[in-house]
Amino acid sequence: MSADTIIKVKNLQKVFGKDEKMQTKALDNVNIEINRGDVVVVVGPSGSGKSTFLRCLNLLEMPTGGTITFEGTDITDPKNNINKQRMKMGMVFQQFNLFPHMTILRNLTIGPTKLLRQSKAEAEKTAIELLERVGLADRAQSYPNQLSGGQKQRIAIVRALCMKPDVMLFDEPTSALDPEMVGEVLDVMKDLARQNMTMVCVTHEMGFAREVGNRVIFMESGRILEENTPEEFFENPKNPRLKEFLDKIL
Repeated sequence: MSADTIIKVKNLQKVFGKDEKMQTKALDNVNIEINRGDVVVVVGPSGSGKSTFLRCLNLLEMPTGGTITFEGTDITDPKNNINKQRMKMGMVFQQFNLFPHMTILRNLTIGPTKLLRQSKAEAEKTAIELLERVGLADRAQSYPNQLSGGQKQRIAIVRALCMKPDVMLFDEPTSALDPEMVGEVLDVMKDLARQNMTMVCVTHEMGFAREVGNRVIFMESGRILEENTPEEFFENPKNPRLKEFLDKIL
């Protein structure tokens, strides 16, 4: 594991179901190293294990086997307090999960003030700066129900950034949005990539994978079948199943 490696996944397994006859193997011996500044884009058909893999990275799903090392700590060790690492891992879901009864500014500052022990003034300063970056500074005193889907998702990204994470995990962040709102969210993600934020993105947006990722991974049946640079991945796929997948969607 090199000094630049932020996440190392070794022999990761995830099985759903206790009855052996009814078990589903969601992840089957997944191995990957993610380095600082990487933008790793994970693609594949529905049910291939992409989201399960992402959720295992911060133990929202508990692996059945294997190890995950984050910044030198084995987070799968039962003695480890995962909450320490989760503060360094921003997570953005398909759904926005904003508190409906709180203003946008309060949504953004509750984590830093309670978990990072920041002062209210410091947390609000960071939140406003980030809102300006995503073009939503004028929405600080609005409530979530006053925002469009694309605006809510941009706020969800800002909320994660307010915790000053070392890595951002995106689980299909545009899949619940109307098509015209997808671009505004992808623009924020592209901006993060330009600023060398380490990112792992599960997405169906192949244009984003091609343009922004520095590594693209194809998963099927819980396995990584191919991993390459975007150029090689899309222009010269090796795995027959990946070729078939790309033929259908491009």
